[in-house]
Amino acid sequence: MVELPAGLTTRPLRTSDAHAVFVLMAAQEQEDVGTVEIEEADIVSDWARPSHDLGARSVGVWDGDELVAYAELMGADRADTSVLPSHRGRGIGTWLAGWLQDLGRSVGSSVVGMPVPQGSPGDRLLEELGFRVRWTSWVLKLPEGATIAERDLPEGYVVRTAEPGELRAAHDVLEDAFLEWSVRDREPFEDFEAATLGRPGFEPWNLRVVVDPAGAVVGVSLVLVSDNGSTGYVDRLAVRRDHRHRGIAQALLVDSFARARDHGTTTSELSTDSRTGALSLYERVGMVTDSIWVNRAVDLS
Repeated sequence: MVELPAGLTTRPLRTSDAHAVFVLMAAQEQEDVGTVEIEEADIVSDWARPSHDLGARSVGVWDGDELVAYAELMGADRADTSVLPSHRGRGIGTWLAGWLQDLGRSVGSSVVGMPVPQGSPGDRLLEELGFRVRWTSWVLKLPEGATIAERDLPEGYVVRTAEPGELRAAHDVLEDAFLEWSVRDREPFEDFEAATLGRPGFEPWNLRVVVDPAGAVVGVSLVLVSDNGSTGYVDRLAVRRDHRHRGIAQALLVDSFARARDHGTTTSELSTDSRTGALSLYERVGMVTDSIWVNRAVDLS
């Protein structure tokens, strides 16, 4: 295994390291994409999941008191890594890739993959290390001043803020839909609850639902507001299979972005990937691609 450069130290991450990880990831995104999409709240939210053992599933690489790289593995195969641009070309990324593969094997994973901006140094490095592209993701933006054409809901259906007692039903709609194309274990409800309600800045209006005439939750959107207040971001959106092709998804998008604008945002974003087949839907309502990412993975043996 490649060794780290002399003078660098490593240790498992702690929850108190969330800001340092954010600073690191933001620097890498600014260098590779030209904008910063990650927020500290994203990291805090992920680490709030009861199933995630941060101490056993992460490593930070330090140059004195500065975090210059990190890696973590969530669940069976979802990895995240980052190397400070000023420390690239020193073998740190290669070391992290090896560390993740060793960790994956130790916990019984058959594959480990991670998202990287398409064409970035991280993308090129992983390709050299034998990581294949599993899927492509697009970050889509609604141009400032643009709106999505409203779509009427079927008679008797209502879009509104989720009530506290509907959290489990919302989780079921999201997981049932995402597991139609995502090969992973079902997310525990406790993880969803902790990551959603425990996200810094979360307010009840962020969780939008569509209910049918009987009051059942059939559509869900989780819309967040960026730290600087400028962007409304739809983190998840799903419609129950037996209620699709009736305009519910578009109505949820219109509602989500409108509620975000009510709270001061001027732009709207979401992301989708090649497993969902939803890219054309978002392009048809006027959203445009802002950045492209690939998930590169390696099979473990």
